[in-house]
Amino acid sequence: MEKEILACIKNDNIKYLHSGQISKYIFPMERKEAHQKKISHLIIRLFIMSITPENETLFLVQNRSENKESFPGYYTDSASGHVLYDKDLDLNQIKENAIRELNEEFGVPQTAIKDIKFHTLEQESNKLTTEIAYIFFGLIDHDVKLKPNPEELETEDSRFYTKSELIEILNKKKSVDYSKKIWKKLVNSDIKALFEKEQAIMPEKSDDIALFIGRFQPLHHGHIYVIYRIMEQHDKLKIGIGSSQISKEKNNPFSMKEREDFLRAALEKRNIKNYEIHGIPDIFNAKKWVDHVVSIVGDFDIVYSNSDWVRTLFQNKGYRVGKKLTIFKNKYNATNVRKLITKENQNWKSLVPNEVVSLINQYDGIERIKSLN
Repeated sequence: MEKEILACIKNDNIKYLHSGQISKYIFPMERKEAHQKKISHLIIRLFIMSITPENETLFLVQNRSENKESFPGYYTDSASGHVLYDKDLDLNQIKENAIRELNEEFGVPQTAIKDIKFHTLEQESNKLTTEIAYIFFGLIDHDVKLKPNPEELETEDSRFYTKSELIEILNKKKSVDYSKKIWKKLVNSDIKALFEKEQAIMPEKSDDIALFIGRFQPLHHGHIYVIYRIMEQHDKLKIGIGSSQISKEKNNPFSMKEREDFLRAALEKRNIKNYEIHGIPDIFNAKKWVDHVVSIVGDFDIVYSNSDWVRTLFQNKGYRVGKKLTIFKNKYNATNVRKLITKENQNWKSLVPNEVVSLINQYDGIERIKSLN
């Protein structure tokens, strides 16, 4: 049997997952070793619903196998499991882990899946090991043929349940607490509305304002490309500097003031004037982050970001999200710039505007990046 390599994370770094910074902080470890050493790792929980032609909502509930080491015979989510390590792991890949688990445990093919959306992050404790659960809600075809896996679950009791049947399970049967909390929320929700593409309430009168969020560690030509494309479509630009309170770290070497200087110097050089810059400090709370951003930047009509995490959080709140704007993303990204600087490869200068190169030198940024790495 092939070894399962988990996406693990140090406890001090779990907070960064709430900012969507996944690949920078995870590391690989074989499943058995991670459990033995009680190393924190990422998991998924998937809650699946279906709506019949008669408009009845059904809930796909799993009854865990009696042979399971943890929670044997308990009712739980639709599917759950570990997130497998990938050096470029992001939210979309984590969603693919959820789809894989649904297929392994219930035999649901991807063609039967209508929608899967990220809901939130939760920290769970399993035998003194912290598991960080990425929770997804899903909608599948009502007539899909289920093939429960007898090695994973009790095949007779793992099936679709009506609302009243699920309420009875939650009240009378053994249920995993983490899943029970989510199911209680879902049985009292409008499931059809949950998967509708809602639009956020926008101000009655507004100029065409775009919001662009990044960390700019440092600003590079990829950022400039995005700003040019946004300004071609919109009257005004609001720029949010993410993780604004963090500096002098490996992944965040520059301060808010330094990053603001990068932006102002580059935009002045290119005669871009109708913009605002806002610092957005991390609050390490995915549920509240969008409201936190809006409270700082004020009104806007559309948000741009190439981060799937940022895009998903805003979409879940009903905001308009612009298409991804990228150019040679493996080349023009801040991680690559910092890596080249660390290796003393002078090619980094071709990836960054000249005025930003000058500021990095002025702030002794080269030595700072090298020492932090």
